[in-house]
Order: sequence, then structure tokens, then C-alpha cells
Amino acid sequence: MEIVIVGSGGREYSIGLALQSECRVDGIYFYPGNGATSKLGKNIDFKNQKEFVDFALIQRIGLVIIGPEAPLVEGLADTLRENGILTFGPSAKAARLEGSKAYMKEFAKRYDIPTAGFIQTQDYEEACAFIDTLNTPIVVKADGLCAGKGVIIAQSYNEAKQAAKKMLEGKSFGDSGKTIVIEEFLDGFELSVFAMCDGKDFIVLPAAQDHKRLLDNDKGPNTGGMGAYAPSPLASEAIIREVKQSIIIPTLDGMAKDGNPFSGTLFCGIMVVKDKPYLLEFNVRFGDPECEVLMPLFKEGLLDCFLACANGDLKSVQYCLSDEVCVGVVVASKDYPYKSSKKEKIKFNAQSNGNAHISFAGVSKEGEDLLATGGRVLVCVGKGGNVQEAVKNAYKCVESVKFEGMQYRKDIAYQVLGR
Repeated sequence: MEIVIVGSGGREYSIGLALQSECRVDGIYFYPGNGATSKLGKNIDFKNQKEFVDFALIQRIGLVIIGPEAPLVEGLADTLRENGILTFGPSAKAARLEGSKAYMKEFAKRYDIPTAGFIQTQDYEEACAFIDTLNTPIVVKADGLCAGKGVIIAQSYNEAKQAAKKMLEGKSFGDSGKTIVIEEFLDGFELSVFAMCDGKDFIVLPAAQDHKRLLDNDKGPNTGGMGAYAPSPLASEAIIREVKQSIIIPTLDGMAKDGNPFSGTLFCGIMVVKDKPYLLEFNVRFGDPECEVLMPLFKEGLLDCFLACANGDLKSVQYCLSDEVCVGVVVASKDYPYKSSKKEKIKFNAQSNGNAHISFAGVSKEGEDLLATGGRVLVCVGKGGNVQEAVKNAYKCVESVKFEGMQYRKDIAYQVLGR
């Protein structure tokens, strides 16, 4: 079969790289892809959804995998399914779990899913009154999609109120902030838990940890993610069992009960407080850069998992995961995340080996050259028998990459190094 991967980032490159070796895949299209995905398949682009659907029908595409959240929230999966095209990704109604933080929190409350205490409001006075009942720090979230940047962790009451005011006035995140969620701050450690779902059944992938802050020691502004590793030894069997029982199962049951069965990747952002997992947020797709460290852990059966989720028969799927560890280090452009950086030619001093590879994200191609064009340019992924070995291989890969202004964290996986 031929498949299409929708998106242009490191997540989509990683999925394509992992599926490239599948004997049943005759060809991979990336819509629209980036400057490096053309090495794995063919980049395509269209003016609108109709043109893309027509292409998929004429080409008899066997599977479409939708990577980013925006097309899912906008209903691309619905349109494809209505035209008989097998699709991995939730419907627009199911994608509200990420598309609206207010919807997600109310859903969690309705189905007794453990989450931080909160209110959702469009009223500034109500927001201030609730803020005054909380201890600092205080979490203020814009309701809609903000490319991972719509969450403020305020260190004071005044900062929280100012953040709420700017959001409600549309100054911070436009229409996405016209409704806000204010919630108590949970103090613990975070996990990213991914479940591939078919509407009723699911499989849980190894738990990952993301590194959101720009600088070492978790300093600096929040980003889309500066690195990740999986599996995390902090995710005990008991914690994962509790995530399944108290978060994933009630979510799939609740979505089905509401008439919006969830099919695709359910990304559970978890905060573990005194060994109890709480839901911070849902995403409805693979995280980035978590996807880059999860895909290489599939030894076999990845395509079968995608197909089974899309077909609704995950119960019978067979797959095999490696017992190794993957660590991904994001290499970003000079001015990330503050503003766009000018294009820079990327030089590679050494070839990747079997213990490391590069997943490309914000890159374009000019002739034979790859240029750094996006904020997060690429992810160097190292694999090893333990975290220390994987970290070593990842940073050795980083050393092989050179471009003007490149920046990266030096402490990815610090949570478990030395344990």
C-alpha cells in the first residue's frame, strides 16, 4: 500500500522513518513534509482539503496518518473517512480533548478522572476570585490551540491575574484565550503516556519524559520541547496501571458514551504526586519530541498498530517493542523560542550509525544543502541498553551537526542520570 503522513515536523519524519522498512509499504507521501522528508518519500501539497481527498482517492491511498493537532481539530479525519479513506486520527468531536482545555477539564470532572482543581471562565472578576483561593504558583491556560504555548505558570497572584486579563482581552493568544482555565498547581514529576486507541481498546507505549524549558536545569521559557527519553524508569508498573484504570479506560468509555468514540493516539500528560497520577492535559496525537524516541522502540508491528486503530480491531494486533532506551536531544535555531531565525546551512561532520540517527523538523532544501529554517530544527536520537548509553549516543550525534546559532540542552534525561 501507499500511505500519506500529514504534517511537516520531526514527529512526521520519525513516523515515516519507522515505516520506511515495512515490506507492505510501497511508498510514503508527506503532506506537506519538510526539506528532509523527501529522502523518505515524496512531498505533496494542495490548496485545500478537497484537492487532498481527490488525490488520496485517485492514488488509492491505503492509510492516512494525521500528525499535528490542527487538522484533527478542523475535521480532516472526518472528511477522509466520509470518502472511504482509512485514517489514523480522531474525529473533530473527539479531538476537542485537545482543542478545548475547558472541554477536557469538564469531561474529566464528569467522569471522575483525577485532575487539578479548576474553573473555566470568560469573566475576569470570577477568575480573580478563584485565583485568590489558590496557593502559588497558579496555572493559567488559554482554552484553544496555542502551539504548546498557551500555559502560564504564575509565581504570584498579580502575575496570574495579569495573565488572565491579557488572555481574556485577546492580547496573549487571540480567540484561543477568550475562555480560560485556571487551576491549582500540582507539585510532582511529569510523564507523557501514549495510548494507541481504536475507540474501545488500546495499547500503552513506554512512558516518556519531555523537557519543556529552553535551558539546562529547567530554566528559561517553556518551549515545544527540547528533548525527551523513553522509557522512563520513574514510571513504575503501579503508576502505569493506575493511569490505565483511572484515566485511559474512563476516557475511552466516556467518549463512547458521549457518542464520540476516540480512535488514534491519546497523549496523557501526567503529573505524579506522591505516587498518584493526575491528568494535566490530553493531546490527541503523538507528542513532539516524544514521538522521535518512541518510534525507534518498535521492533515490529508498527504499521499493524496504525491499521488496527484505524480499522477498529486493535484487540488482535501483534507487535514487539525493544527493551532498549531512546534519548532525543532537540537542536534549535539561535532565536528560538522568541522569534524566527535567519536560514543557516547545516553541516554534518559524521554519518549516523546504528546507535543514533537524526529526525529532521524545521529544515528546507536548496540544491543538495539542508537549511535550518524552523525553531526546532532537528532531533538527535540515541539508543542504548540503558539511559546513560543512550544519552552518550545522542550527544555524540549532536556533535556531528553544525550550523550558525544552534542551541540545545546539555542535560536531557537528567531526571534519571545517576539513579
